[in-house]
Amino acid sequence: MSLDLLTYLFIGGSFVLYLGIAVWARAGSTKEFYVAGGGVPPIANGMATAADWMSAASFISLAGLISFIGRDGSAYLMGWTGGYVLLAMLLAPYLRKFGKFTVPDFVGDRYYSSTARTIAVICTIVISFTYVAGQMRGVGIVFSRYLHVDIDTGVYIGMTIVFFYAVLGGMKGITYTQVAQYCVLILAFMVPAFFLSAQITGHILPQTGLGATLESGQSVLATLDKLSVDLGFSQYTAGKKSTIDMFFLTVALMCGTAGLPHVIVRFFTVPRVKDARTSAGWALIFIAILYTSVPGVAGFGRVNLIQTINGTDNAGTEYAQMPQWFKNWENAGLLGWNDRNGDGKVQYAAGKAFDGKGKPAFDEADPRGELGQRLAANAVTGAEFDANKQPFANELYVDRDIMVLANPEVANLPNWVIALVAAGAVAAALSTAAGLLLVISTAIAHDLMKKTISPNITDEQELMYARGAAVVAIIIAGYFGIHPPGFVAQVVALAFGLACASVFPTIMLGIFYKRMNTQGAIAGMLTGLVATIAYMWYFVWGGGTPDQYFLGISPGGFGTVGMILHFIVAYVVAQMTPEPPAEIQAIVEDLRIPRGAGSAHAH
Repeated sequence: MSLDLLTYLFIGGSFVLYLGIAVWARAGSTKEFYVAGGGVPPIANGMATAADWMSAASFISLAGLISFIGRDGSAYLMGWTGGYVLLAMLLAPYLRKFGKFTVPDFVGDRYYSSTARTIAVICTIVISFTYVAGQMRGVGIVFSRYLHVDIDTGVYIGMTIVFFYAVLGGMKGITYTQVAQYCVLILAFMVPAFFLSAQITGHILPQTGLGATLESGQSVLATLDKLSVDLGFSQYTAGKKSTIDMFFLTVALMCGTAGLPHVIVRFFTVPRVKDARTSAGWALIFIAILYTSVPGVAGFGRVNLIQTINGTDNAGTEYAQMPQWFKNWENAGLLGWNDRNGDGKVQYAAGKAFDGKGKPAFDEADPRGELGQRLAANAVTGAEFDANKQPFANELYVDRDIMVLANPEVANLPNWVIALVAAGAVAAALSTAAGLLLVISTAIAHDLMKKTISPNITDEQELMYARGAAVVAIIIAGYFGIHPPGFVAQVVALAFGLACASVFPTIMLGIFYKRMNTQGAIAGMLTGLVATIAYMWYFVWGGGTPDQYFLGISPGGFGTVGMILHFIVAYVVAQMTPEPPAEIQAIVEDLRIPRGAGSAHAH
């Protein structure tokens, strides 16, 4: 059976399954829309949490990121997994006991302030939209390759699918859809991982693949180090980031994970606090299956890519002889070849082949830049080129987000494996996108409309506002998917930085510091959010350069600085203003006592 037909069957079949579940489990009340009625079994909630948390960044982009940047990618592995442990152990049970299923709801009641609630709504929406942009981008990438449409059209298709099962089903529909999506995405990631590990190392477990010995007698890591150095890159196991940047990025990702609104709400879909802890444990197991496999998949993919393109002698492969996968991704616009020396061979090495807009990249600081431009115009003699070969060594642009998707094709795995990966990538992106869109709609309908602007609206009106907000959110998310600020993992890292600087400290102080008051919470949230957004904006979109980084900290890691500022400002302001009412302090005191809990409720 052809790859196209298998892809349509796998993706189409999964869509029918998701939509069928959404119709079967559609929400009929705000409680079902927001927290699935509070009756989801712990193991099912664990699967749904894992699918919600393992987004397109985890499935599509993380292995590609580690494949290209090597050791520095470990910050994402440590930060994201460590952050989930932090959330499960330090925050989730207390929030579940408090009984407020959204971050703004907790902030509004704990800090007895509609202003604090409104700021928390703004933080939630900013974080969620930044995060969802990466998911829609991931959907567009998958559809552009496998459905043979452009990325923009792929995003539109994804928007349509999410609309049906998020807007109709609410949290109830999303939860059971995500159980199915977890099963699809974990199979789609692990099956090719097993194939790749067996093909390259001779044994099936990708978790131990990087240390496995190849036919050459070297380990996968040693082979990657040699290949990287031969091609002009730094060693794969050597880091480019400074120690302080690695530390701050890891902490930002960790604390950002613990502050993610769409993951926090998951602990309210189970009946009891005990079930929240149990589902967190199950989720960690389900997450670990994929995350412990990522380094091996990243390493296998890079070895295959380099050896396929450059050949065993690093002389390059004739373009006319490149396998079909190369042409497929080239047609999708996610891989590009720039024949700089006119020899008809594809050569991959250090340096930029393109400037990001489909044009050959020339370093203006390079004194031979003029030669490069004449080379592009075919106005350079062979002798002149030979004398200046090094600046034009790299002729290939590879989008980092395609590595996991392209791996089965590069390794020449069966078509059904390739189709399964496509279905898994869509499941990963759509599961998280749906959870984020629900958080946005809940923040607007429940926390803004019901709790702040119009307290007297009925249950039916609130549900109508929630669905209307979800529709608007899908449209905005689609726009960000078509015009993303970076590759998937980079965009998602920014969202985690924002959560780290704004939401996480507010929740921590609300649970563990009974003296924290309204003024401190508001000042802290505004300080963390504004400082982090300003820094990210300047260095991602505003023209800032790495040599201007504060203490060498990259935008992704600045969320940690924002968090520190948040804690300091909140504490100082709280000390200078009246302490919270006695009843609030009593609630906080009782919150930390591990006994008793009410059921999840929407009001």
